[in-house]
Amino acid sequence: MNKLLSFYRNKRVLVTGHTGFKGTWLTSTLLRAGAEVCGYSLGVPTAPGLYDIADVTSGIRDVRGDIRDLDHLQRVFTEFRPEIVFHLAAQPIVRESYRNPVYTYETNVMGTVNVLECIRQTDSVRSAVIITTDKVYKNNEWVWGYREDEPLDGFDPYSNSKSCAELAVHSYRNSFFQNDDTLAVSTARAGNVIGGGDFASDRIIPDCVRAMESGNGLIEVRNPFSTRPYQHVLEPLAAYMMIAEKQWEDRQYADYYNVGPDDCDCVTTGDLVSLFCKKWNQDLSDGLPRASWESHAETDAPHEASFLKLDSSKIKSVIGYRPRWHIDECMEKTVIFSKRYLTDAKGIPDEMDREIEEYFNVEQ
Repeated sequence: MNKLLSFYRNKRVLVTGHTGFKGTWLTSTLLRAGAEVCGYSLGVPTAPGLYDIADVTSGIRDVRGDIRDLDHLQRVFTEFRPEIVFHLAAQPIVRESYRNPVYTYETNVMGTVNVLECIRQTDSVRSAVIITTDKVYKNNEWVWGYREDEPLDGFDPYSNSKSCAELAVHSYRNSFFQNDDTLAVSTARAGNVIGGGDFASDRIIPDCVRAMESGNGLIEVRNPFSTRPYQHVLEPLAAYMMIAEKQWEDRQYADYYNVGPDDCDCVTTGDLVSLFCKKWNQDLSDGLPRASWESHAETDAPHEASFLKLDSSKIKSVIGYRPRWHIDECMEKTVIFSKRYLTDAKGIPDEMDREIEEYFNVEQ
């Protein structure tokens, strides 16, 4: 294990949203590092769900609760006394936020406020990372990446609720954490993540895998010309873990960080799906269908940004983070994982361990 994972050995780490796609990968990584993990989540958000397939429950304190329930959340903090907090719990889907805006704001804004309040009331916490999104910025659809000092003003309810969550963190830092020499709190604004085990609705890679699972093999792409900063799920998780470690050692590192891939990994959705099909069709000996795609662009779809890119210079220069897997290798891992799920789901825990081991032992 590399130095980053060794830092987490025997640390008490609380992860909200631990049953989600990113939460499951993070929890599995922390367990492999030897951390004592408490997860707090409303439940497994999809059926099937990676959390169930990965079988990580036996290794952690698995607490089911609503992030909007401050009293319950505070009891968990008081009993577990975490040293490090990763806040991932959210309503994360743009299109769902149009259907349920009130729930989205309650979860993403007040849920974050509740976590911050629990951190404020729990003196064991030394380092916390609040996860938001690349969509917090006022998007002018320009071709250069957004920096951390750009205006926050997400357009849709999901994006805007995450902008509000960022402002809540700003306020708590200024009002309560500024003079606390024992606590450091940062936010991380991550780009789009892909990888094995994502079963969410209205996401492109899960849509690709579902098309393969159906036996049809034809992927319908809603927004083929939208450009996004795609990265493997382990990339931002490693960045979050690096931020938490750095600010544990020196609270001057507590700040606001973009976590995105290099420019070469900002591609259109159509190009991403073409790469999926290329990787998928390289070996069809497993009997799975051949992959292909066609455009199903929606003229009356809810608004989503057509171009979005982050400038991640800050986290590279300040924290020392560098992306390890670029888009080609990222898609290769995603396809290998997805094929194993469709042909041998019981092997998924081993596949996750293999990818975590490979990722964290790659030299920077």
